[in-house]
Amino acid sequence: MRALTELFTTDVGLLSIAVIAITLGMGGYYLRYFIKHVREDSEKQATKG
Repeated sequence: MRALTELFTTDVGLLSIAVIAITLGMGGYYLRYFIKHVREDSEKQATKG
């Protein structure tokens, strides 16, 4: 319980939460971006051949 209190009340804990949220957001964005471009390239390749 003390760890959760420190996580949500101290500066270091709040910055840790922010970094984790930003990292997960970036991961989600890149995953969506890469999947979109792989699909587009696959469709282009299928129409060529």
